[in-house]
This record gives sequence, structure tokens and C-alpha cells, in this order.
Amino acid sequence: MSFVEYADCIQEGDIAIVYQSHDSMMPVKVQRGAQTQTRYGVIRHSSDLIGRRYGSKITCSKGGWVHVLHPTPELWTITLPHRTQILYTTDIATITMMLELKPGSIVCESGTGSGSLSHAILRTIAPTGHLHTVEFHQQRAEKVAEEFKEHRVDHLVTVRNQDVCKDGFGVTGVADAVFLDIPSPWEAVKHAKAAMKRHGGRVCSFSPCIEQVQKTCEALVDQGFEELSTLEVLLRVHDVRTVSLALPDFGPDPSVQTQPDGTEKTTPTAAPNQTSISLKTTVPPREIPGHTGYLTFATKPRT
Repeated sequence: MSFVEYADCIQEGDIAIVYQSHDSMMPVKVQRGAQTQTRYGVIRHSSDLIGRRYGSKITCSKGGWVHVLHPTPELWTITLPHRTQILYTTDIATITMMLELKPGSIVCESGTGSGSLSHAILRTIAPTGHLHTVEFHQQRAEKVAEEFKEHRVDHLVTVRNQDVCKDGFGVTGVADAVFLDIPSPWEAVKHAKAAMKRHGGRVCSFSPCIEQVQKTCEALVDQGFEELSTLEVLLRVHDVRTVSLALPDFGPDPSVQTQPDGTEKTTPTAAPNQTSISLKTTVPPREIPGHTGYLTFATKPRT
């Protein structure tokens, strides 16, 4: 099992996602002889998980059942242990697209945090790309490095524990894209430029406050970046449902048809005996998730 390569069957040492309901999932490290408690009872790893196919329906000790899913960056974002605030799939999808990431891309990131975006980047740039990620906090850097190894993506990533604003990313002239999620991204813009390839690339900064965006944009312009744009992504999910609509009764059909000989006329036809009709429609949400942060994008021109 790997977060960037699919496997059919669960093996010892895998990270599996136990799906109890759409709003209740949890990651489990599969170990021979271990057990996992759920609301439906106990899952025994040796008999219930190891050797079973991903996606299997597992019956728990209390008679209830769960599904065991193959891990993906999207599921990991939902279930990961939070050490910091994280980015969610809505923003992650936009970042991946706007940074023009693809297999083989070299990416620099700071800060790593809980690794939510990092896993999505790794899947996108695999199998020949590489992620250089910088985390200021030592314990978080050590923990995320352990997770990368457990998830078998450590060959695609280098984790550095340092201050990106002072020490940079530890690489020069190699990156196709740079992502910044730090309190003062404007202080790291010059290091981002130094890390990027001479033929240019894309940079993205995530900031919750508009004052941070203003300072970052000024620094980007001072460093010669072009095509600056700032956006905010708000997800609005519509509910698809079946509704029944009443049909109006207009009475008998007033049209009169003439017979071919022109001498006789038919009586008015009655309205069809149908009082309602069922159809599919969408209903907008009454509430939507609020502001998460501003995404600022810029392009380093070819030099």
C-alpha cells in the first residue's frame, strides 16, 4: 500500500481508512494481532483485515459493519491527526491546478504542518517528481517525516526543519512551483525566487488575512514576479432531490378540429387526468462554509 500506488489487498503495516458513515472515518495502521474499537464493535486485524480486499464490508463484533477503504490524499485530509490548521480539498484542488503541477514536477513547500497538502502534491508529482518541504517546528517536522515513511512516499519528499524566512528551502534553481503557508510569506518571497528554475515557474501563498496578502503582493512585485492574482474559494454544494409539482387545471381543451368534409366538428377534449408531476431538482444550501483564506498566485518570468 502506498498513497501514490494502488494495492488490491490489505497487508500488515498498511494504513487503512475505516469508513463507518459519511461523517465518521478513521485511519488504522494494520498490525497482526491488533484490534480496533468502533461504534459497531471490534475489528480484529489478523482475521478481519489482513488479506482482505480494499473496499470490503467488514462485520464487527456487535453485528454492525464498516467498509475498509484504500487511503487517498482526500481521505487522509478528512481523517488525519490535526497538529495545525490544515488545507481542505476545495483549496487543494485549486492550488494543484493553478501551480500547474504534473508528474515529474519539483515543488518547494513551507510550512508542512499536518501534511494535508503535502500528500496531494506527492500524488500529483509521482513517480518522478520531488517535494522539498520545510517545517519550522521540530516535533511537527519529525512527526510528518514518520508519516511519509509509513505511507511509503518518503522517496518522493525531503523534510527540512528550519526557518524558511531566514534559511530558505535548502535548494536553489530546481523548483517548478513554490507554495507558502506561513505567517509572514513576504519574508520568504526572495527565497522562493531563488529556489525556482531559471526558466520560471509558479508561486502560491495562502493567507487568512487581507493585510498579509497586501504585503505579499508588494514583495512579489519587488522580486519581479508577474501575473499576480488573488482569489478565495467558497464551496456551494446543492442538494439534489425529487419534488412533486401540481399541474394547473385549465379546463377542457377549447380547440375544435374540423372533419375532412368540413361539415362536422368534434367535441372539446377533456384535460388529462394528471394532477401532479415528479421531477429532479437542486436546492441551494441555506448555509455555506465561510472564509478559509486567500490564495495569491504569481509567475516568475524566464530569466
